[in-house]
Amino acid sequence: MDAYKLMKELRVNSEQEAHYRPRETGLRLIESTKEDASRISAEGRNAVVEDLWSLTSFFGYSTQTFVLAVNLLDRFLAMIKAQPKHLSCVGVSCLHMAAKVTEEECDLVPADELIRIGQCRFTASDLCRMEKIVREKLNFNSKAVTALTFLHLYHRITLSHSTDRKEILSLEKLEAQLKACLCRISFSKAKPSVLALSLLRQEIKAVQTEDMLEIAQHIQSHLKITDSELLLWSERVAPCLSDYASPECSKPNHRKLQWIVSRRTAQNLHSYRTVPELPTIPEGCWDESEREPGAPRD
Repeated sequence: MDAYKLMKELRVNSEQEAHYRPRETGLRLIESTKEDASRISAEGRNAVVEDLWSLTSFFGYSTQTFVLAVNLLDRFLAMIKAQPKHLSCVGVSCLHMAAKVTEEECDLVPADELIRIGQCRFTASDLCRMEKIVREKLNFNSKAVTALTFLHLYHRITLSHSTDRKEILSLEKLEAQLKACLCRISFSKAKPSVLALSLLRQEIKAVQTEDMLEIAQHIQSHLKITDSELLLWSERVAPCLSDYASPECSKPNHRKLQWIVSRRTAQNLHSYRTVPELPTIPEGCWDESEREPGAPRD
């Protein structure tokens, strides 16, 4: 695809990204919630996203599947006052929905296997019911513009214009960094185009190439992203990636799930079939009266 078509595609996605962003008021309410049995907190949400990353890695799903699942999860949680006991079901439902869109049919994991490997305490019928609720509430039609959408476009544009060695800008590394950011709910408040550009600039500065940095600046100008907005999220991305790169950081992966594969354990885990169905799932939306004092409107 030539440069003109890439920039046109970039502009189209920029115009559409607002439709696929979680409600910021809902995200702020989750961030301000203390962890208890009645409300979902930021810690609870982040833990579920890390579990989704582990499941994504275990089943060999793509980064696109993971990012779409997180997008669906955050949009739903920012809209609906779900309870902590339903959070795992919501998360796995979003992953299952995303996989149906992004993965080949032959690679899809059956719902009961997803539940068993994920050590979930709900049934396949619960999962199906939750998927229906999420799909209806979000009017999900298999498409979403996410930070990964922009990251891929930025990467292609940068390589198409750059005279530097193309292998120094690793898309795989950029994707891993994006996944690390998405494990923190605070980054869901960023515009996808801005978060992706923050990651790109961070990596370009790390590899020290002026050629690519000029291209990133051109992208910023093309999308009319202000310096202040880009600086704000760049300053938040940097410590997150520093933490992620630290050897002390426990990165989500499939290893903690491997123990389930043993024959004896697998037989014992069939007890999930006897788990009673989840109670009725309340579908109340966030009330405007619950807005944080002084919080901006969406």
